[in-house]
Amino acid sequence: MIHTVGTDIVHVPSLAEQLSDRASAFRAQTFTEAELAYARAASSGQPERHLAARFAAKEATLKALDHAAALRQIESPSLAMNAIEVLRDERGRPALALHDKAARFAELLGVERAQLSLSHDGDYAVAFVTIALSDGASRAPSAV
Repeated sequence: MIHTVGTDIVHVPSLAEQLSDRASAFRAQTFTEAELAYARAASSGQPERHLAARFAAKEATLKALDHAAALRQIESPSLAMNAIEVLRDERGRPALALHDKAARFAELLGVERAQLSLSHDGDYAVAFVTIALSDGASRAPSAV
C-alpha cells in the first residue's frame, strides 16, 4: 500500500471576505449545499470557520491526489472544488466524498481510502488528508 498526504491552512477572515461577495460564484463553485447547511447549523454565528476548514480540506485533497498522480505518472486533471465534499461519518468525524470527475480520477489512481483531520483556532483553519493507494492501480493515462 502506498500513501500520499496533503495539508492546507486557511486564514478565516480572508475566506469570510471572499464569501461576503454576493456577486462572486466562489461559494457555489466551492461548497456543496450540504456543506453550507452544516456550516450554518454548527456555526454559532460563524459559519466561515467551518467553511474555512472545509476549503482547507479540499485543497489538501487536491494536493494528496496530485502526489498520487505523480507516483502513478498520470497527469492531474482540473477538478471542481465542489466535487470534493466534506461530510461527517456516523460518529461525527469529518470524512471525504468525491463526486463526478474527482471520483473517476480517484478510481483511476487506485484510491482505497482517504482520511481527513480538520481543526480551526482563532483566525486559522487547517486540514490534513492521507490517501491510501492500492499497489495494483492503473499506471496508463486515461481520460477522466
